[in-house]
Amino acid sequence: MQSVETPHRSVGIDVRSIVKRFDTVTAVDGVSLDVQPGEFLALLGPSGSGKTTILMAIAGFEYPDSGSIIVGGEDVTWQPPNKRNLGMVFQKYTLFPHMSVLENIAFPFKMRGVGRAEREERARAALSTVRLDGFGDRKPAQLSGGQQQRVAIARAIAYKPRVLLMDEPLSALDKNLREEMQVETKHLQREIGVTVVFVTHDQTEALTMADRVAVLDHGRLQQIGSPHDLYEMPQTAFVAGFVGETNFCRGLARDAAGAREHVTVTLDSGPIVEATAMQAVAAGSRVRLAVRPERIALANAENATLTARVTDAIYAGNATRLILEAPGGLQLRLRLPVGGERVAPRLGELVGLRWQAEDARVFGDAP
Repeated sequence: MQSVETPHRSVGIDVRSIVKRFDTVTAVDGVSLDVQPGEFLALLGPSGSGKTTILMAIAGFEYPDSGSIIVGGEDVTWQPPNKRNLGMVFQKYTLFPHMSVLENIAFPFKMRGVGRAEREERARAALSTVRLDGFGDRKPAQLSGGQQQRVAIARAIAYKPRVLLMDEPLSALDKNLREEMQVETKHLQREIGVTVVFVTHDQTEALTMADRVAVLDHGRLQQIGSPHDLYEMPQTAFVAGFVGETNFCRGLARDAAGAREHVTVTLDSGPIVEATAMQAVAAGSRVRLAVRPERIALANAENATLTARVTDAIYAGNATRLILEAPGGLQLRLRLPVGGERVAPRLGELVGLRWQAEDARVFGDAP
């Protein structure tokens, strides 16, 4: 992609302890975030987690009940949206169907009183940035979904906003196009250097695109970190379960352990297993153990941590997903790579399972 003539001026964002209530519902409960200049931050969480409310507060479409929002060192908490110089890309691209692509991109300049020659020049530069040279005379209906998404981005970046805010802009695309646009959007962001805050409920999308991910649940920040840190070192059971696929088992800690220390756990189903505590746990306390399907290995009976019976096997191209039932009704999922030397076990077969202590995470059990 070609760059627009003048680079974007990257700025940071500092969200400080914001609270937002709607009647009796607290949508955002004391969330603080820092976004570095030029960073791509994803706000990830289920519906009702507060991610869109935070984005709307940054944009100026919602005002917090308390807390503050600093953009580029300037307190914008109470500024109207048109004073913040922020670009916005919505889930619905809101392109004007009667206007050409170029007119759609130039429209914000027209509203700002910019002359026709200058606004067309800047609109064409933005079109070039998103690799749509030659599409300026087309109407939105003549474009594919991916091309319309690029036009929406071009319109948002044309006037070089300090920050680009994106509210699930890829959710309307089919799977293959969505994956392609995830990569293209990330490449574009890196090239122009603009700071991005991106809302999504799709964990794969967040891990693919973001430099860091902020995971939210019920209006509270659960964890913020790199995709690797969230997947490999989740700080709460919610993060472990929401980011990636995870098996959960309940049990009792046999000894006390501090954060990042090994702990021995007696599972409710009977087996005694080793794991790594993510939080301090007391001896005899109730805990939840989490282990990823790809971290569980098939084992011989003498080396197995526990045994389970295969109840289903699902072929998924690069892996076979095994559904297993251990004693006590414990359900487990195991991902077995296709092409290995070991043949996938048959339905009904009793198999041994094991994992390394550093691959299982232990959290305090919720009351």
